[in-house]
Amino acid sequence: MPQRPGLSFSHVGIFVTDIQRMADFYSQVLDFTITDRGMLDGPHGPIELVFTSRDPDVHHQIVLVSGRPADLRFNVINQLSLMADSLETLQRYHRRLVGAGVAELAPVTHGNALSLYCRDPEGNRLELYIDTPWYVSQPMRVPMPIELPPAELMAWAERHARALPGFRSRQDWRADMARRMGVEQAPA
Repeated sequence: MPQRPGLSFSHVGIFVTDIQRMADFYSQVLDFTITDRGMLDGPHGPIELVFTSRDPDVHHQIVLVSGRPADLRFNVINQLSLMADSLETLQRYHRRLVGAGVAELAPVTHGNALSLYCRDPEGNRLELYIDTPWYVSQPMRVPMPIELPPAELMAWAERHARALPGFRSRQDWRADMARRMGVEQAPA
């Protein structure tokens, strides 16, 4: 699909306190591969970097960087979002995160997405999600029964979304956004 030319989002780097614990979480729980790691001189001394990816065409999607102070009073990362390839995958990661003892698991619907929120070992909020085939006005968030069988969960989510302001197909919403962004739409 066409997108606005010039820039596209590629990766994110986050400062961490315990780089090995974080590398273990991202590689063992979320299936990222450590593609490289090493040391660089930083402005306040040496820093360690761990590069991770889930895509063999992309060297790094999340870079973990040592040097985060342990006594931060506020985490400036609102969330890191990872799109799942299916509802079944989202449910599988829910079970995996429960099994790993991950805190603050919150399965929710946003109407336009089904999401699972949790915290990584250093408190950064993660969102694992799938898009739905419809759109509703945002922000919107209510708990969802993620344990339902996939077909039942999607039916529940659609019933809920249809009652919300702004409900329409994702295709109609995308066409409107393409016009607003000045991006030519591909023929249907």
